[in-house]
Amino acid sequence: MTGWIYRIANWTALIGGLMLCALTILIVISVSGRALIGLGLGPVPGDFELVEVGTALAVFFFLPWCYLKGGHATVDLLYMHLPNVARRVIDTISDVLMLAVWLMLSWMLWEGMLEKREYQETTFILQMPIWWAYAVCMVGAAIGCLCYIAKTLTQFGIGSVPAGFTTDGGGSH
Repeated sequence: MTGWIYRIANWTALIGGLMLCALTILIVISVSGRALIGLGLGPVPGDFELVEVGTALAVFFFLPWCYLKGGHATVDLLYMHLPNVARRVIDTISDVLMLAVWLMLSWMLWEGMLEKREYQETTFILQMPIWWAYAVCMVGAAIGCLCYIAKTLTQFGIGSVPAGFTTDGGGSH
């Protein structure tokens, strides 16, 4: 039931990784252009705008997969000494709270996108409509919400983790 959510989260994380690779190349080209300004080259126009948008996109595309893999930072000083029942309660409560945070984040991102679109705000140098970045980040936010819903359903015993899926991280919050 939840396998497709895990696959989508995996693919978006890969897209986020490709985005960061492209941003790295863009930065190298732009810095090299600045260094070789005497030879008639120059920086990539709007490079910082592209890095801003690309980084936001990568973060929204990475976080759902990070969550499903148990990659978020944890403080295990007391947690690891608790009985399994207490750990499950803490995990369930934190998952439900984070689902609420992601739903609120998605809602605010949606509202921000509508506002940027209404006022036709653009970036300074490239004159790129800002709402485009919000719209693409909404994809990652929606996938994040689906991941938190899937994991919460699994915590309540309604859903299940797909076969063959392993958690690389600690798996707890």
